Amino acid sequence: MNQTQLIARALASLGHEARLQIFRVLVKAGHNGLTVSQIAAHLGLPASTQAHHLRMLVDAGMVVQTKQGREVINTVDFNRMNSVIGFLSEECCKGFAADSADTAA
Repeated sequence: MNQTQLIARALASLGHEARLQIFRVLVKAGHNGLTVSQIAAHLGLPASTQAHHLRMLVDAGMVVQTKQGREVINTVDFNRMNSVIGFLSEECCKGFAADSADTAA
């Protein structure tokens, strides 16, 4: 999978309100992350719904799950998050060369 495909997959994983809420609460938690029950306490999502959405975030590489004893800690992959942000902003305000075609269309 090339970089553009990886970024598209990451953005698609954030393209649902529940996943975006989960991701944002995990960003707020920082490097310590949160357990599933802690996420539920913040968002009030049903466990089955939350598990489905977490799986999509994990599959896209946006969230990492680590087992600590009997708990699973969910943490944002901040390197991946920053690469998505960087990809979106790397061409900002560069303009187009006068003789090149507009490839954004």
